[in-house]
Amino acid sequence: MGYLRDTVLVGLCIGAIGFVGSGCAGPGGSESAGRDDASAGPRADSLAVLWTSGDPAVAEKVCFMYTHNAKKAGWFDRVVLIVWGPSAKLLSEDERLQEYVERMLADGVEVKACKACADSYGVSDRLAELGIEVKYMGRPLTRMLKADGWEVLTF
Repeated sequence: MGYLRDTVLVGLCIGAIGFVGSGCAGPGGSESAGRDDASAGPRADSLAVLWTSGDPAVAEKVCFMYTHNAKKAGWFDRVVLIVWGPSAKLLSEDERLQEYVERMLADGVEVKACKACADSYGVSDRLAELGIEVKYMGRPLTRMLKADGWEVLTF
């Protein structure tokens, strides 16, 4: 149920991600307001962001922005970006997105790509060259979905 809930919430809140108070936390910025009252309850320490979209605007302006800021601002201790499906092909071709992933890696975001997906597009080697761990992700993702302490967000 958590996966479905998170997917629906993303659809409902996509325009609000990163907006707090006076503005949006962009690729180079961070929120000045810090954590809000919603963080007062039990909190997951780890975030897995499942990136499936082949749309570069969704990648840069929504998925990457939130993922990167979640790590830099300390919203989660561990942040993992999972490249899955059409996003593997897009990332293998788009230099701007590759540069963004490089910055995320440097800031401590773990980036992993599903080997089955990447192989289906013929891009596993290219993704590995970018410093991305390419491995079969079905079981690891399932463990994240079922585990306490993990939140999974899908774009």
